[in-house]
Order: sequence, then C-alpha cells, then structure tokens
Amino acid sequence: MLHAATTSPIGPLVSFAAEHATVTGLVIAFGEIAVGLGTLLGLFARTAAVGGILLALSFFLTVSWTTRPYYFGADIVFAAAWTPLVIAGDAGLFSTTAHLRAAIRRRRRPNPGPDDVKRRILLWGGLITATTAAIGGVVALTRRTTTDSKPSRPTDPGTNSPTVIAAVSAVAVGSSTSFTAPNGSPAYLLRPSTDTFMAFVATCTHQGCPITPAGSGFSCPCHGSTFDGTGQVTGGPATKPLTKVPVHVVDGQVTTA
Repeated sequence: MLHAATTSPIGPLVSFAAEHATVTGLVIAFGEIAVGLGTLLGLFARTAAVGGILLALSFFLTVSWTTRPYYFGADIVFAAAWTPLVIAGDAGLFSTTAHLRAAIRRRRRPNPGPDDVKRRILLWGGLITATTAAIGGVVALTRRTTTDSKPSRPTDPGTNSPTVIAAVSAVAVGSSTSFTAPNGSPAYLLRPSTDTFMAFVATCTHQGCPITPAGSGFSCPCHGSTFDGTGQVTGGPATKPLTKVPVHVVDGQVTTA
C-alpha cells in the first residue's frame, strides 16, 4: 500500500489505510468473500454488486493505476462487469432472496408485513452466508493442515553434494538463468562479469512472492519491491536482501556449494 500510495490518485487515503494494514486487509478479504457469496447464492445481489464495484475501483485506483496501457489491468474491466447486476439485480433467477421471500409468505402467519419479510430475509440470508463461509473456512483449514502435516521427504545422503547448475559457456556475461536450489526452491544464477557468478533464491523477502529478472536486477510483481544484481534492496516494501545460494565454478561447470 505504501508503494501504491506514491502513484495513486487517492494516495492520502491509501497511506492512512497502510497505517492500519491488518484491519484493511481483513476488511478487503471478508468483503470479497461477502460479495462472492452474495452473488453466487443470489443473496442481496444489488448490494453485493455495489460492493464488487467498490472493491474493483479501489484496486484500479491503487495497484492497477500505473498499468500501461490501462486496459492491461483487469480491475477496470471487473468494475464495469458488475454494472448489470447493479442495474437489474438477479431478476429472481437462482435467487436465494426470492426463495426466502416466497417461503416466508407461505408461513402460517397471515399477511406478514413488508418489514417483517425484510427482517426474516436478512436473518436467513445472513445465516446462509455465515454457514457457507464457515464450511469454506473449514475446508481451507483442513487442506492447509493436511499439507503442513505431510511428512517431508527423507534426505538423500547425496543431497549435500554439489549440483551442476549450468556450463560456464552457457551463461553469457550480464545474463541470468533459472535453476532449482538444493532445498527445492526456485533460484536464479547471474553472471555480472566474466569471472563472477552469483545465485539467489527467487523469492521476495517481503511477502514471499516469486521475483522476476528486471534489467540487471530483479523485481517483485506483487508489491513492487526491486533488487539489484547483488540481491540488495533498491526499492520497498522489502527491507531484506535476497537469500544467496552459494555457488562455485568447477571444471567449466557452475555448481552449488
């Protein structure tokens, strides 16, 4: 957010939000979930669509504002795509709200007033949304727990032996090539000069996004952090240099240490 605030037309608001980053992140996350569930379940479709437009516009005015040409950024398209639901709602098609309204009117209580119907729809709609969100959360946590609990592969006795990355002749001066580090992480090998080779784990030290080569260094497409050819930070929000992978040149081959 701090990076986006420098170019965003709503920079002061973004800077204020960055001071409360955790709350802002949670509001955005739960807002996206509410908009998605409201749309998919047909609950308060117009309200959900308005929320979708506001979210898309907030992303367009911040992280997508500097995208050139502008139509390469998807957020402006998403904002426009919500307008039919804002104008027409769900028209009663696949609408949980419509089913709830009909069910309430069929109940024994004769002629329930409009306010009573609205209260009951709000109650049941909120209950359905909360239940669906809870089920999704349980599934997500179960998948994460299952993944985290998987036993790691046994270490091969030869894991610590040097691994050939590339032939010296295959890496031109000033270029880079990707490879897999001994611990399984993606990495990049650089050759800044004829006799110098350097390697770094291809992961941004800010939030763990994959980095990509940019000129003589690297950049993070997620949040805009930049690093030079020695792995040092040249632009935030990252504050730590890239993780180095020790390499050697042996018999015309670049290998891990």
